[in-house]
This record gives sequence, C-alpha cells and structure tokens, in this order.
Amino acid sequence: MKLYFTPRTRATRARWLLEELGVPYELVKVEPSKGDTSTPEYLALNPFGQVPTLVDGDVTLFESSAICMHLADRFPEHHLAPPVGSAERAAYYQWIAVAEDTVEPVVLDFFRHARLPEGQQAEAPLSRQRLNAVLAVVDSRLDGREFLVGAHFTAADVVMASILHLAHTLKLLEGHPRLVDYVTRHTQRPAVRRAGTP
Repeated sequence: MKLYFTPRTRATRARWLLEELGVPYELVKVEPSKGDTSTPEYLALNPFGQVPTLVDGDVTLFESSAICMHLADRFPEHHLAPPVGSAERAAYYQWIAVAEDTVEPVVLDFFRHARLPEGQQAEAPLSRQRLNAVLAVVDSRLDGREFLVGAHFTAADVVMASILHLAHTLKLLEGHPRLVDYVTRHTQRPAVRRAGTP
C-alpha cells in the first residue's frame, strides 16, 4: 500500500489508521505548495489534487474517511469497524458522517477565522451558536461512553478525535471536559505518536 501524505492535513487520519493496523505501507510525502499534487501523474490518482490518496493494489481512494473505512474493512481481524449489518455498524456510518459533514465544517470556520489578520477577527455569533449546538450533540453521545460506537475503538474515533483535536487546539472545547478527555485519551494512543499529530 502507498499513502500520499502531507503533514497537518486530513492525510494524518489515514496514516493514524494504518499505524493502528500495523500493516506495511509506503509513505509518499507530497507538498501541494510546490505543485506536487498538481502534476498529471498525481491528478490521475486524485482528480481533486488533494491529500490523502491511498493506492492499495488495484484500489485507489481519496477522501480521508473513505480511506479509513476501507482500511478498517480490509483488515477485519483488528476490529476497527463493527460487523456489517449490525446496529453498531449503522451508528458507525452515522458518526463518521457527523464528524466530517457536521463537526468539521464548523471547526474549520474557526480555524480559517483564527488565521485572519488581527483587525478582521470579529467573531460571528451564529458560528459560535452553531459550534455549541454541534459540540453538545457529540458531548451527549459520549456520556458514559469511551468510544463513539460500541465497546471498542473504531475508525469513527479516528475521524472524530482528529477533528476534535483541531477544535481543542483552537480552544473551542472549553466547557466540554468530556470532549477534552475523549480527545486527550485517543490522541495519546501509540499509533498517533507514530503517525504524528492528528
């Protein structure tokens, strides 16, 4: 397997999962700022010119969540995904989608805002209200739970914890000690240290 990777991007999720699996893979570091993801060769693998991209034999995938789900299914003996057809599997799909489609866009709004020049950083109250509402749902889900789904760590935790890690870095989890505990616990896993910051 070959993972096309740039540090401090969504590619870290895929690398984290590969490290959880402990399977051999080749890491190909690319630098979008130097045009590495704009070459005809790379665009043939990922027409969006983004990272990550995984080449696994005859399978080529982009989008970090798709890669994580593929890898979890590819190595079922590691139990990083609930059994197909189970109620837990349905919840697993749901929480991966929530992480990417609901939580991440709001967190990225704050990330982009934090990178603006100082005079342009007036906070949008609607964004804060939306963030609080989203975090409250995830917080409620983790009440009495160590993991998002079932009794085991899964790829859903990789995706959610990596997004909440960014939120925590931006100090957006204040008032949500359960989410801080969730992020801290999962980002201290040995696989995360091998993969780099989530």
